[in-house]
Amino acid sequence: MGNPVIVDAVRTPIGKRGGQLASMIAPQLLAVTTRALLARNEVEPAEVDQVIAGCVTQAGQQASNVGRTSWLTVGDAYNTAATTVDCQCGSGLQANNFMAGVIATGGAQIGIGCGVEQMTQVPLGTAARGGGGYYKSAGWPWDDAEHGQFGSAQRVAERRGITREDTDGLGVLSQQRAAQAWAEGRFDREVIAVPDVPQVDKEGEPTGEVVTVTRDQGLRETTLEGLGKLKPVIPDTIHTAGTSSQISDGAAAVLWMDEDVAKARGIKPRARVRYHTMVGVDPYYLLDGPVDATQKMLDQTGMSIDDFDLIECNEAFAAVVLSFAQVHNVDLAKVNVNGGAIALGHPVGCTGSRLLTTALHELERTDGELAYITMCQGGSLGIATVLERV
Repeated sequence: MGNPVIVDAVRTPIGKRGGQLASMIAPQLLAVTTRALLARNEVEPAEVDQVIAGCVTQAGQQASNVGRTSWLTVGDAYNTAATTVDCQCGSGLQANNFMAGVIATGGAQIGIGCGVEQMTQVPLGTAARGGGGYYKSAGWPWDDAEHGQFGSAQRVAERRGITREDTDGLGVLSQQRAAQAWAEGRFDREVIAVPDVPQVDKEGEPTGEVVTVTRDQGLRETTLEGLGKLKPVIPDTIHTAGTSSQISDGAAAVLWMDEDVAKARGIKPRARVRYHTMVGVDPYYLLDGPVDATQKMLDQTGMSIDDFDLIECNEAFAAVVLSFAQVHNVDLAKVNVNGGAIALGHPVGCTGSRLLTTALHELERTDGELAYITMCQGGSLGIATVLERV
């Protein structure tokens, strides 16, 4: 049996839909992160026992186990096994939770938990449309599955008394914090450049330009006045493009080892997953998963929300974060301190791994001990992970 520890974590910059990463296929984008981990830690591909990848829209280039196709198409060692998981937006985080379990039970000594989503080329819903559409139970409280998340965000807001002014305020805060993080170099250790990326125009046609992508593309100058002028995505609701997560392209990966293996290689363990869980939630409040997952975490661990030095709660919609903070009396000064998906973007299968990566580096930057990561998920789920520095 093993003692799983995190030894490194990286991510690509997050590209906006149709942006600088739009031409890269998902297996290649994910391979940028896994290869960087191996090079940074002097690990040979054949030494990696397993890869577990998160990916939501498993169609086209993201079908047929993208964790495995990514590993093979770049010519890495064939002996490494791979699994791709889909639990919607929490996929990249669950991939890492699973990797911790694989190492703990002896199934691997070196592994990678990761996530990828190429949302420009493989839009959400592609797999469902190819198979005849989403399954919809008569008990689901929405008529259109593609609008279900915006409707749920509105129901969550109404449930908690969250206003348009509240969500606009969080939208501005996310952008301000992300801009400050980039200005202060907070992302320098976690973000790896993606070289030689051919650029395409709005129609997806090559422009002939080739660039190295180094920064997140979702940041924009944002003011309360500016957000106040945006129309809601659905009439008579409160969420706009400025208070919802951005459709994005990106990948992130975390290198795991058994603690004894890491020490024998002269690699310092940096963190471990102290606790993780995933829960189902009331489908009517589809996106309120962080509330229920956090309650289970608190009940099972005996911890207090005040025990955490920082918190990453995915900004799928502003109301998701505000509901979580309201119910659990969370100090927003600790939440998404470097911005969230409203500013940085939300490549859905990647984001959980991205949050874990960001939490690790921010704990180290601030000399913190404990981080908490939580996300809402399609299918009315909530996920929670406690990250502890070692």
